[in-house]
Amino acid sequence: MSEALLDAPRLDGWDHAVSGKVRELYVPAGESLSTAREVLVLATDRISAFDFSLQPGIPDKGRILTRMSVLWFDLLKDVVPNHVISAEDVPEPVRGRALRCQGLDMLPLECIVRGYLTGSGLADYRGSGSVGGHALPAGLEDGSRLPEPIYTPSTKAEVGGHDENITVAQARELVGEDLGAQAEEASLEVYRRAADLARERGIILADTKLEFGTSRADGSLVLGDEVLTPDSSRFWDADGYRVGQAQPSFDKQFVRDFLTSAESGWDRASGEEPPVLPERIVEATRAKYIDALERLTGERF
Repeated sequence: MSEALLDAPRLDGWDHAVSGKVRELYVPAGESLSTAREVLVLATDRISAFDFSLQPGIPDKGRILTRMSVLWFDLLKDVVPNHVISAEDVPEPVRGRALRCQGLDMLPLECIVRGYLTGSGLADYRGSGSVGGHALPAGLEDGSRLPEPIYTPSTKAEVGGHDENITVAQARELVGEDLGAQAEEASLEVYRRAADLARERGIILADTKLEFGTSRADGSLVLGDEVLTPDSSRFWDADGYRVGQAQPSFDKQFVRDFLTSAESGWDRASGEEPPVLPERIVEATRAKYIDALERLTGERF
């Protein structure tokens, strides 16, 4: 039996609707995912990188990400409405890693905001001097703080596909001018607010990926999916931050670095599945996620 099916238990009153790379979605029994006003979002322990779901999962990851998302959704609710109905009124077998949420019509966008230059953004900058259509000053290095946060959306691929970077203009063409502008403005404001709060806790929010949908009740923009977790963001240790080097981080960049290392032996361009993660990588990733959670919440996991 696949890991995805093992991660999707039978739940009284709910029908399993779809498996994503790292989450399972349920709808009230007898309803359809495309029309349901409510969904149950179950965070599994699976981890993905480079658009692949990896083996094995990271123990407790679903609980960690759910707890962190609930924190951020609450802190940011005055910036943009979010999809959470309840983190408590959920089936007992999945308590702690499931959220009852509004059913949304999701935008086909990954809404990415970058406050620092690194990763694929750094590669684009070195090739063209720009990122996502935003021209940047000369002389920036790995880890440089950008003059202002920039919005660099991408398409959202189906499971098994690959996201593609697009310009702001293309994003607006895809979802409509008004909705595209709202998503951009909300993304930038969420990043600014979260970056300020994270820095107070000794963490630099280098970049983040957000997802939005529209309410099935009134068509308004709603923040969905997860928010500001180590799966969807780069968190750096402010004390160890130095421009021009790879930064000490609390996110899954650690896993990406292993997969692209000589040790893993995996060729990202091969199209083949990545190798199984060694136990030490799994354990270290779990520790990094817990560290991020504890720093951001001030609570012990």
